[in-house]
Amino acid sequence: MAYLRRTVDTELDELFDDVPAIAIDGPKAVGKTTTAQHRAEGTLRLDDPATRSVTQADPSTILLRNRPLLVDEWQHVPAVWDVIRHSVDDDPHGGQFLLAGSATPYEQTRQHSGAGRIGRLRMRPMTLQERQLTEPTVSLADLLTGRRPALQGDSRFGLPEYVEEIVASGFPAIRTMRERARRFAIDSYLRNAVDKDVPEQGFAVRRPEAMMAWLRAYAAATSTTASYSQILDAATPGQAQKPARSTADSYRGVLASLWLLDPVPAWFPSGSVLNRLGSSPKHHLADPALAANLLGLDASNLLNAEGTPLDPASGTMLGSLFESLVTLCVRVPAQAHECQVHHLRTRNGDHEVDLVVERRDGRILALEVKLASTITDRDVKHLNWLQEELGPKLLDAVVISTGPQAYRRPDGIGVVPLVLLGL
Repeated sequence: MAYLRRTVDTELDELFDDVPAIAIDGPKAVGKTTTAQHRAEGTLRLDDPATRSVTQADPSTILLRNRPLLVDEWQHVPAVWDVIRHSVDDDPHGGQFLLAGSATPYEQTRQHSGAGRIGRLRMRPMTLQERQLTEPTVSLADLLTGRRPALQGDSRFGLPEYVEEIVASGFPAIRTMRERARRFAIDSYLRNAVDKDVPEQGFAVRRPEAMMAWLRAYAAATSTTASYSQILDAATPGQAQKPARSTADSYRGVLASLWLLDPVPAWFPSGSVLNRLGSSPKHHLADPALAANLLGLDASNLLNAEGTPLDPASGTMLGSLFESLVTLCVRVPAQAHECQVHHLRTRNGDHEVDLVVERRDGRILALEVKLASTITDRDVKHLNWLQEELGPKLLDAVVISTGPQAYRRPDGIGVVPLVLLGL
């Protein structure tokens, strides 16, 4: 099977020759090992019990291996982190170590983060561009210049195709399966996470079904700012005695350490005229297919507007999952361009912008997500409001849609079909 180049490859092209060690973080099955192996002379697989046992006995033996060395699933022997850290202290030339991990053992690494020695890159599931479904005509890089370029391009992608991509997932090995096998694989993925991966993080799961119920409630909160109390209540309907809030917080922490939760933080601009901004994150799982699976929704269900969001006022579940797909497809190239992704919502909810892509200089690109093929004045009201508030600090404003064409409206707001958005 031919290797599909990932956006993180572009980042590694720019970084690895100069940075001695880079850790690639992300959930299992996202493609970290395959990507790293394309750059490695040797591979040390610490998910193999025999290899792990030898390495635990003497972690320094990794330094005897050919470099660039890939240390795969390094979190199984956290001591290798410090071995690598000390090694690159002594010899800081670039391109020596790649670490791939599907969990972060925070307790073992928090005192020695490796800052300045071991760089960290987040790897997420495949974007639509990485799935090579069509040729993008609109570059996120161009939108971030502030020049507000002309937008063009046509797409034959319609709502059924977007729905199929939501349920197919961005996990490389899963998305190529037939429908029944794909559902089985995602079911198994989630169950193994709760039954196997969570305990390996040192968290005792006394009631696995309670954690699965919390995950389902979190999935129903996709693309919303629902409070964690609301999520806990939704996970325990009809129960007078709710689990302790600390238990739910522990669920959230351990699932985040497995990179299964990927919330979008609220935007807090420094020195901005904006005030009264909300602070709650927008909830997202690592891949919208995980959320659809947890909620028992397939392509047919979604096209029939089935599924109830945690907050019914937020629209349909399909709308929430489409926004989650857009978020994935924006975060990956945004990281490659050294940008942070946030969302904006005023405290009283009178204004909100789905995604705020912030450059290092603090200037932003504002993106609204609309599950619609035709964009109206009502759809861009929050973007026009933000333009009035920020002036030149707003680089560009764009609606990401399911429509057939990329173009600019007379008010200057861009409209871009998601499948046409690229790096």
